Amino acid sequence: MPTHHLALYSRHPRLSLIAHLVAGSLLVPFAAHAQQAPATPAQPKQDTAKPAAATPAPTVQGQAAQTPAVESTVTVTATRTQNRIDRQSYDVKADPATSNDTVADTLNKVPSVAVDGEGNITLRGRNVQILVDGKPSAMMQGENRAAAINALPAADLDSVEVINNPGAQFGNEGGGGPVINLVMRRERSPGGFAVLNANLGTEGRFNTSGFGSFTSGRYSVQGALFHRQDKRENSGENRRERIDPVTGAIAPSSQQTEGVNRTEATGFNGGGTYNLGDRDVIGATLNYSEIDNEGESSQRYRSSTAAGSVDNEYLRRGLSESKNRNYGLGARLDHKGDAPGETFKMDLRLSAADGDSGSRSSNAYTVRPPSAGTTDSRQAYLTDTRIADFTGDYELPGESGVMRLGYKLARNSSSFDNAYFDINGASGAESINRNRTNRFELDDTTYALYGSYQWRVNEKWGVQGGLRAEYADLDMNQVTTGQRARNHYFDAIPSAFVTYGLSDDTTLRFSYAHRIRRPGQGELNPFVVYRDELNVSSGNPNLQPTKTDSLELGLETKLGKVDTNVRLYARQDSDLISERRFLLANDVLLTTRENAGSARSGGIEFNFSGRATQKLMINVNGNVGYSEQDVLGSVNADKRSATSISGRARIAYQMDQVNSFSLNLNAQGKTLFGEGYRQPVRTADFNYRRMLTPALSLVVNVNDLFDSQKTETFTETDRLREYSIRRGSGRMAYVGLSYRFGSFGGAGGQRRPMFMGPGGHGGPGGPGAGAGPVFVGPGR
Repeated sequence: MPTHHLALYSRHPRLSLIAHLVAGSLLVPFAAHAQQAPATPAQPKQDTAKPAAATPAPTVQGQAAQTPAVESTVTVTATRTQNRIDRQSYDVKADPATSNDTVADTLNKVPSVAVDGEGNITLRGRNVQILVDGKPSAMMQGENRAAAINALPAADLDSVEVINNPGAQFGNEGGGGPVINLVMRRERSPGGFAVLNANLGTEGRFNTSGFGSFTSGRYSVQGALFHRQDKRENSGENRRERIDPVTGAIAPSSQQTEGVNRTEATGFNGGGTYNLGDRDVIGATLNYSEIDNEGESSQRYRSSTAAGSVDNEYLRRGLSESKNRNYGLGARLDHKGDAPGETFKMDLRLSAADGDSGSRSSNAYTVRPPSAGTTDSRQAYLTDTRIADFTGDYELPGESGVMRLGYKLARNSSSFDNAYFDINGASGAESINRNRTNRFELDDTTYALYGSYQWRVNEKWGVQGGLRAEYADLDMNQVTTGQRARNHYFDAIPSAFVTYGLSDDTTLRFSYAHRIRRPGQGELNPFVVYRDELNVSSGNPNLQPTKTDSLELGLETKLGKVDTNVRLYARQDSDLISERRFLLANDVLLTTRENAGSARSGGIEFNFSGRATQKLMINVNGNVGYSEQDVLGSVNADKRSATSISGRARIAYQMDQVNSFSLNLNAQGKTLFGEGYRQPVRTADFNYRRMLTPALSLVVNVNDLFDSQKTETFTETDRLREYSIRRGSGRMAYVGLSYRFGSFGGAGGQRRPMFMGPGGHGGPGGPGAGAGPVFVGPGR
């Protein structure tokens, strides 16, 4: 991998994780807990059409026994489709492509979830909060997220939980709104189990990953590691028209870009549990990953006046490199009370992410405007994020329901350090450009209490209600300009869930949730940050949280051999945080954020899964949605609306006992943003798997089979029209081997056949179960 040596600019010390541990332990915490009712002593009972009364789960003496939750995950096989009361869970281990895919690839297969080429994740067209095992993680915050999901292997995942209407146990730190929970893989069957994957791709791409676990007596340990080397090419075109608000004259400009990025990522995670006795279990987790990126780019730019004369034309070349490091440490204590099913759990999670990036660029002018700066420049950008999350949860089942109470204390500290240097073309000497250099710091402290009660009314009706009280304190410090600001929020956040069993095969579900989305770090920094000479961004420290009310009505049934899940949903947003763009002098576009009115959306989501024949399995899911929101930048207070149709289909064919094929089709519909919209996107992926031996498989993956992935956006305001198109690497092919050995669940290493779609056989799918103790329910 070629190396471009850049003098990265580093000025501030890294915060200590130990300091956060001490500080978090000294403060009085009050927080949230993700619910999961325990199973019956006789046999694990699932949340079927007839809700079962919650009773305690058995604990195997001296061993971390695994007991399924009352509310199971959804399974797309020939068996009945099931859901938990507040979420849908999608099994990912079953997908053969998991041995090669990244987390981003897997999320793009989950119904109504979309990941674009820049790593932005949306659910039903809305931004989401990403949790790892039910907890916020620094690597999934802000600009860290895109690098992490494009590097972490999907083989480390057990399932993906989609929570459109989060219950009272889920906090709003880290963004709020709908939740996607990444449940990490874990195995605790007696004995040892391991799997190794290795894949070789086109243009020098390759990846390897491994997972192993061992359980004996009172203890269970497991771990995973990975290494990935990737190459992504990109190209794009941008056409911009600047409109004079008085005369209506139009001054056009155009920009063509090409680039290549090379990424190398390495990481590991591990954990263990130990049964202290019949009542107490302790657990610990540890993870680390490092992502290195090097890039080369070129941009051709040309702009004209309204009269048609060229006033700026140049070729810009750039080199960049970055290093992101992610750390995580967790400790957990679970105590079983005297009453049947009574538990109390304490969980402390510390995570950190820091990034060092640098870039150097030079402009070769054909037509140089008088306002142009130095032709050569260098930029260095440092980010640090630290999260301390301390929670406690109490659960007490009764004769007719389950009471849950919890507290939370969370502190999220982040800093952004951006330095910009002008380079003298003759001498090569650097001088700091103080107009483009800044440091911003943000501390976000959250205290929360929650309570919920899940009540089995009778054999058909089940009800769960919850309330969360959350106080947040934001302390913002723009160090460069000396600006300081503080915001305080207090919110009472209700939620409600109802299930009704029409029959053994049919269940109705209703849910309501009130949520808030607090602005992120980058959205609050008021300083202007230069991405390049034509595009700058600035946050808004006066932003208020977006408030959301959402409703959902679902029907789950079985039509013949087809598992069917249909959901109607509606959502209302107020004080919506939206992008706002202003055209400055010299064709420079400033992107900022504003609280811009309201937005409404609704639609129908469906999922059908079943066997067409003994060898052919088909899963089809889709979303027909309508959205409407205020148009930013419009003097007439107009509204923009769109109907979006998105869908996915997975066709799996088992030719014989050793050969299987699958084709994944994905279509994302039109998406609105503050001043424009994004065009639909369509892609296809292909997978072939051949069992060479009972333990060894050959896997072939082709991503973006038809080379169709691209992102097109349109911006339309009274002063600006802009069209942008970006294309990624296109078609990529991989050939790999997957080898497993050891025991697995007493089945001799044989996995149960599962398919990507709603799924989740085996093991609790609740957040926090990652490397947790025996009677661990969901975490936060």
